[in-house]
Amino acid sequence: MKPKLLVIELWGVGDLAIATPFLRQANEQFDVTLLAKPFARDMQARFWPAIEVIPFNAPWTAFNRKYDLASWPWRNMISVGVRLRREKFDVALSARWDPRDHFLLRLTGATARLGFPRTGSQIFLTHPLAVADRRSHRYENWRIIARALNLPSEAREQLSFPPSHESRLILVHTGAAQPVRIWPLERYHLLVKKLRALGHSVKIVCNSEQLAWWKNAGEPDVSAPRSIVELLEIMDTVGLFVGNDSGPGHLAAACGVPTFTLFGPQLPEWFVPLHPAAEFVEGKPCPYKPCFDYCRFPTPHCLWNISEDEVWPRLSQFVDRHFKRGRPSLESKALLHE
Repeated sequence: MKPKLLVIELWGVGDLAIATPFLRQANEQFDVTLLAKPFARDMQARFWPAIEVIPFNAPWTAFNRKYDLASWPWRNMISVGVRLRREKFDVALSARWDPRDHFLLRLTGATARLGFPRTGSQIFLTHPLAVADRRSHRYENWRIIARALNLPSEAREQLSFPPSHESRLILVHTGAAQPVRIWPLERYHLLVKKLRALGHSVKIVCNSEQLAWWKNAGEPDVSAPRSIVELLEIMDTVGLFVGNDSGPGHLAAACGVPTFTLFGPQLPEWFVPLHPAAEFVEGKPCPYKPCFDYCRFPTPHCLWNISEDEVWPRLSQFVDRHFKRGRPSLESKALLHE
């Protein structure tokens, strides 16, 4: 019988996508349970079907009123806590340096509890781990945990993904969970028109609140998926992904789709999608970066100061590389890594 392992990842779609290589490796040697937001069940069938998912919306992961204790779902939280303790996990872990996760690990009563301590949270852990370099990709924390469990820990460059689809359809996703990560729609519209003028087929997907804008702009076939399952169905029809620094880009990468990401307040070295063909445009400098999903200014200048004229040469080269299969010139390589 395999030992029982609890993995806590309570945040976004992209975070779960980054955890996917670890979850698959862990499932080879452990009976794995994942505590995550309810949308994890939509990802389960595609990415880790043998893993049990316990849905849990941790109130401290909400964007607003996260510490309004009176509004917390205490009954549900107690129920989840009781269930976790009854499972009698051999090992429980979190890849975040988050004391709230570590307190949850302690409540499970797991024999071994692994995590990256912060502000004294090592008192809740049996195996405190040294976090990766703060400039490293978040995937590196999963590699550290894998090594602590004697699991394979492949470098990002060695990860395997599904083969690229033969489709020549480009998916442009203009949404994101938070406004500070959304590049202006007008500029996406200009890029789409340029791609189509070159003969490329483009599918636009967006947040539900963006639908009216796109329809008014003359895009009748725009769609706003209502679930991860619907979004994954679209991913299966496309050859390339273009979008903001958000969960859909990470899903695309996990499905084997090369990605082109526009970053703003976050650092690409932390969160670029794991696919080896992932490319990006980095956000403009700001003294407060990285600032995650909160901005001190009325508009996120780090993202909004990226012009369409700046993005287009890089995007067109990205598309050419994959659809024309030509070798990139030295000039284009320099452009991509400026």
